[in-house]
Amino acid sequence: MPNQTDDERRLAALGYKQELNRSWSGFSNFAISFSIISILSGCFTTFYQGWNNGGPIAISLGWPFISAFILIIGLCMAELASAYPTSGGIYWWASKLGGAKAGFYTGWLNLIGLIAVTASVGYGAASFLNVLIGAVSPSYATSFMKGNLLNQQFVLFFVLMLIVTLINIFGGHLLAVINNVSVWWHVFGAAAVVGILVFAPSHHQSLSWMYTTRINNSGFGQGSYWIYVLPLGFLLTQYTITGFDASAHLSEETQGAHLTAARGIWQSILYSAIGGYILLMAFLYAAKPDIINSADPKINPYGQGSIFTLLVNALGDGKLFKLIMVITTAGQIFCVAACLTSCSRMMFAFSRDGAVPGNRYWKKVNQHRVPINAVLISSVIAVIITVPALWKSSSGQPTAFLAVVSIAVIGLYLAFLIPIWQRWKMGDKFVPGEWSLGSKYKWMNLVAVLEIAIISIYFILPFAPSGVPGNKAFTWTMVNYAPILTFGVLIILWIWWHLSVKNWFKGPIRTIDAP
Repeated sequence: MPNQTDDERRLAALGYKQELNRSWSGFSNFAISFSIISILSGCFTTFYQGWNNGGPIAISLGWPFISAFILIIGLCMAELASAYPTSGGIYWWASKLGGAKAGFYTGWLNLIGLIAVTASVGYGAASFLNVLIGAVSPSYATSFMKGNLLNQQFVLFFVLMLIVTLINIFGGHLLAVINNVSVWWHVFGAAAVVGILVFAPSHHQSLSWMYTTRINNSGFGQGSYWIYVLPLGFLLTQYTITGFDASAHLSEETQGAHLTAARGIWQSILYSAIGGYILLMAFLYAAKPDIINSADPKINPYGQGSIFTLLVNALGDGKLFKLIMVITTAGQIFCVAACLTSCSRMMFAFSRDGAVPGNRYWKKVNQHRVPINAVLISSVIAVIITVPALWKSSSGQPTAFLAVVSIAVIGLYLAFLIPIWQRWKMGDKFVPGEWSLGSKYKWMNLVAVLEIAIISIYFILPFAPSGVPGNKAFTWTMVNYAPILTFGVLIILWIWWHLSVKNWFKGPIRTIDAP
């Protein structure tokens, strides 16, 4: 094919013609993963998970501990991204290394995870926007939706999803610009938050308190702290530092993706881990534990472990509190826009190979080379799976939100596990790209697989005793429905595979003859 660029030749060798607009720079590729990880989103929206399930130890020691494992996972994925720079990303790798069946399950796990992370980030952004509007206009809290907090947040969630959907449909090249801006918003915004929490409060905690204090507000006994409660607190880290597979999904829109996508994956993890740790330690430095731990709504109206309680009691509810709320809410909106971009590209790539019902609609691109239908269906499903958030749990904790968070983590990381495991099994027969782990893959792949297997078990477990079937206080509003949805879908996929899919699905379909 005449006038092909190096990127187009690499893509053609993998079996695809250039359909998407390759206008993203290496920095833009890094930026989308950095934006999806979003320390201004995960560190704020799931702070209470770490606080209530472990306390300061879950953050000061747990964050760097879990981050190191995630970086290993990212390095393993970077090697694969360099070898196979396609929008299918994780699904394509699994198909190449393990066959059509491995690719089929990987693709669906990845798609489930991406939809769930889009939903959870969008809903988290809506909850922060709700508090911000209430702080600016006190009458809003009681007048909008008759003061029903859950209804307020869901309406704002719907509006935010509509906005980011329109941006993804009509933004085109603007999406890359938005993600570039997002990087600097996260860098300078997080620095501003840290500066405010270090210098503005009149009270600060000691380093000893930050590194030795244990808190268990889970409802489970203290005897289960180390083996059960603390690992549940690690969801804060595991959820925040995810979505970095976006660099792979945007490969077909990125220049020099065989190198830049690989760097985008591991650099977004490393820089987010460092920045997130500094931000979280600033939270602990300014914390007043007696108030944050209170279950009395008169003392702590936001609930145990709430970041809102921490900020209000450290700064008051004036200008500095509102400034931090503006910084984090905007960061989260940047994040959900990037999440939807990544999700729609995976939907496009998976549909291009015929693996999604209605695939002929989701693989279409418009005149601006944007997979418009894939964007729309991804957004609609994200809204649907968040509907349970309209029901209040008995503890007041956002159990439905945590369930969506767990689905995101489990779906994405299990999808990562399959090609990493297949790459390890292939050994030295694997042909690496220009970015390679060398012989270090032998131990790094195994460490990555083991960590993913362990967290996938923990995050399907109940978050509170009242979510345990058979418990006298059991209530369905406290159930972690992550295993119900995740494994329910997997059972359906298993049945579908054996009854039909195995007869026609052969993995990635070539759309061009290799040169």
